[in-house]
Amino acid sequence: MTESSSRSGLFASLRGLAATGLALLQTRLELLAVELQEEKLRLANVAAFGTAAVIFLAAGIVFLAIFLTVLFWDSNRLLALGVFTTLFLGGGFVCLLVARRHAQTPSGLFAASLAELVKDRAAAEAEAESGTK
Repeated sequence: MTESSSRSGLFASLRGLAATGLALLQTRLELLAVELQEEKLRLANVAAFGTAAVIFLAAGIVFLAIFLTVLFWDSNRLLALGVFTTLFLGGGFVCLLVARRHAQTPSGLFAASLAELVKDRAAAEAEAESGTK
């Protein structure tokens, strides 16, 4: 084998390796983009339906409180107002604690991408080990 043919074979191998690496990188970036898009859509749906639910439930609770306060106006109006105030403040505090717990919980964003990168790394290390033996 001549020196020029071994050089061209080496350069061809390096070009092939670079092309494979770029293709792998492109695939991983596309996966990241898809995951970001899915997360964005999920968060938009949660925000939209969550906002609508809060508005409707808050309006319903306020009207229920007004209805029951007017119903007990002659006999126990202060008791009715006190009970509703306690319920609203207690419910708000519980929701605040739950929201805080959810905010502190880590997201699963990029889990699939990270798993694929771990597989790629393991495969590359296994290939490197088999190539050195």
